[in-house]
This record gives sequence, C-alpha cells and structure tokens, in this order.
Amino acid sequence: MGASPGLVPLLKELGDLKRIRSAGAPGSIAERRFRAAWGALVAGADPAVVMEATNAACLAAARLGDLDGPTLRLLGLTFEESVSVLEGALAEVSAPLSSPGGRGEALIARLRAALARELPVGAPPPFVEALARQPRAGVTCPGKSRIMLEPPENHAEHCLMVAVYGVILSPFYDADPETVFLVGLAHHLHNAAMPDSGFTGEMLLGDHLEPVMARATARALDELPPALRATVERARAILPDADTPEGRAFHAADVADRVLQIAQHLAAASLTMDVVLDDMELVHDGPVKAFHDGVLRELGLA
Repeated sequence: MGASPGLVPLLKELGDLKRIRSAGAPGSIAERRFRAAWGALVAGADPAVVMEATNAACLAAARLGDLDGPTLRLLGLTFEESVSVLEGALAEVSAPLSSPGGRGEALIARLRAALARELPVGAPPPFVEALARQPRAGVTCPGKSRIMLEPPENHAEHCLMVAVYGVILSPFYDADPETVFLVGLAHHLHNAAMPDSGFTGEMLLGDHLEPVMARATARALDELPPALRATVERARAILPDADTPEGRAFHAADVADRVLQIAQHLAAASLTMDVVLDDMELVHDGPVKAFHDGVLRELGLA
C-alpha cells in the first residue's frame, strides 16, 4: 500500500494554493485557510468538520481560486448555484481519487457534502500569525551555502498544505484523516518562535536542538484552550516515526510538499512559450482570436 504517481498532478495543483492571491484578501489561499482552520478549532468546531470543510474548499479552490461560496453568492448566485459550481470544480480536480472503486471515493463523498457548510469564525491563536510571517529556510545542507528560491513559502502555507495532502493520502495508508490533518496543521508550532535555519541550523544546534524545539512548541501550545491542546498533543504523538498508518500518511505528505515546492520553481524556470501558447491556449478561442493570432505573427511572437 502507498501513494500512486497518479496523485502527483492533483498534489501539484493543490500546492499552487500557496501562490494564488486576490484583491482584498491578505496572503495566499493556503495561508488564509490555515488561519481559518485554527480559528474554527479555537471556536470549538469538531476537528473532523474542520478537516472536511478545509479540504473541500482547497480542492475546489485548486480550479476556482478565490471564487469560493461566499464570493459567488455575493456576486449573485443562489446558495444552491454556488454549491453546484464548487461541486463541479471538486469533481474535476479529484478525479484521481473518486474513480469507481478508488481508495479515495468515500473521502471525496465526505468532502463533497462539506461544500455546503461554513466553518465558524474564531480568532486564531497568536502563533498562527507568527507562522504566516515566518519564511521557510530554502534548501540547506550542512557545510554548504543555502539555495534561496524566491518568493519563499511561509510556515502557515507549508503546514496547511501538509494537512491537506495528508488527508488526500490517508486512504492509501488506511490512516485516520482527522489525525493526519491535525498533525499537519501543528507540526511546525516551534517555528512560530524559532526562525527556520533548515537542516544546517539543526545540525549546528546539536544537542541543543531538541530542548529548544520543545520550549518553542510548548510556548505555542500554551496559546490553545486546554481541551484543544490535549487533542493536538495526541495527534502530534505520531510525529517521531512512520510506524503507524497516520505517521506514514503524514510523513508522505510532508516529503511530497517539500519536494513539490522545489519542483514548482524548476517548472517555472523551464517553462516555454510553446507550452503557454499551444498546450495552455493562452490566446484562446473567441471572436477576436484570429486577429490576436495575426498580431502575434506580425510581432514575431508566434
């Protein structure tokens, strides 16, 4: 059992939520979904409900961007019409999971039902904003200079994406998606107070690493209500190894996000105009396409 190469396009598409932004909404979609998930948890929402609503929204956003339910209704769609649009987006992007007999079919059914639900709005704990401001280290290796890829992702984006990937991967490891989601959200709590120096910094800290991380993690956990803190700590118990189904799903999600983040930079650097114009149809069909094509030929751009 384990993940399949057929999931990679879906994971890549979801990863772009770290880079999609819109007017009037600070930060990327991933950052805002991280903030909303923690706010809902602090407001007392059931973690399973938060997991379902967050993953459903992210799958729909992979195709629709910030055209979420509230925005569609603000623009004149009825509630039923907005949910139908979201369901169409989810159906398109989740095809690798929802094929008949596929491992994720039951999960996608749960997420589809969640598209009609709104999470309670709560004030997220202070560590959420700290993680949103804390950049990831880039590519580091002991004894070597750092490789910086701009713009860097932040820790809120990484944690949200690992949580979402973990849920998507959970059926392939027979893992409980709620636990994997929570540990994804909470696996970098220490970085709220601890700037990220990557693998290099961890090795240089040596024996100081574990106590420093423990103190920084405890500081963040202290910001949670007692019941939620206990739930998060139980979920975090899977972090040290990949000996459980939940540990395997989490670590699979974590390593996939780390590598796909770099793959995105490499793909952008190798992008060609043929792909943009031919495969992606940048100049797409419409009443003035023939004129557009003529202009591009005149300018030597096609």
